[in-house]
Amino acid sequence: MARVAVLGAGRMGGAVARKVAGAGHDVPLWNRTRATAEAVAEGHERLVVADTAAEAVAGADVVLTMMATGAATCEVLLADDVQGAYADDVVVVDLGTSGVEAAHRLAEGLSQRGVSFVDAPVSGSVPAVEGGTLLVMAGGPEDAIARAEGVLGAIARRVIRVGDPGAGQVMKLAVNLVLHDLNAALAESLRLAEGAGLSREDAYAVLQESVVGAPYVQYKRGAFLDTATPVAMTLALVAKDLQLITEQARRTGAPAVVTEQVLRTVQLAVESGFGDRDMADLSRV
Repeated sequence: MARVAVLGAGRMGGAVARKVAGAGHDVPLWNRTRATAEAVAEGHERLVVADTAAEAVAGADVVLTMMATGAATCEVLLADDVQGAYADDVVVVDLGTSGVEAAHRLAEGLSQRGVSFVDAPVSGSVPAVEGGTLLVMAGGPEDAIARAEGVLGAIARRVIRVGDPGAGQVMKLAVNLVLHDLNAALAESLRLAEGAGLSREDAYAVLQESVVGAPYVQYKRGAFLDTATPVAMTLALVAKDLQLITEQARRTGAPAVVTEQVLRTVQLAVESGFGDRDMADLSRV
């Protein structure tokens, strides 16, 4: 078994830490807010909360990060004390949606220390972590990905190498373009049906059974029908993703007309006070 540092103990990071520890790995866990990490570690004997990120990565075979932004990830992983704490043969794996520029910056900065880096955003939410069914889109050297796969196997059904560092982020943005556009379309569809007097429950049942009944439509039923469903991904994070997606599209000259409009709609929702609500609540704005 390996020593696997996890940096970031939010919804996804906390689920990753618990799942990896449950697979028998020793997991030092760090989060900017220590109380959040302590809540995740409670009752898990293989989870130990570290005081600093440098303490967490010291002696680790694999470092997994799951932070909200690429800027935060770069700040932590490239800090002088953290750089000095990495073991010589460590593999650093960023599971977050950090953006292409952050992935390039991390790959360059860590290489100067001789540290292997894998850009590895995931497709799936907390239930997928708990079920070990995430899809990992990996960008990085084949040998580094192979060294990390033993750990990633605890949370993922498949790891697909899509290229060098940065390629994983591009692929994740491409996946999330469809996801967030689908979420907006589903919200509009339900409002269209409700506006004509159909019940949301009946409309959703039909959508699930129709040609548009993608896996997302299946597993987000609770969030669309019941406002008490726990938040999985906030609209504020959706706005962050959409900003990365549209910036990448503009950078490469790829048209993203629909997604630009979805970004404006989500930004309006956030500005209207829905930022901490689940992405399904776009249908309630």
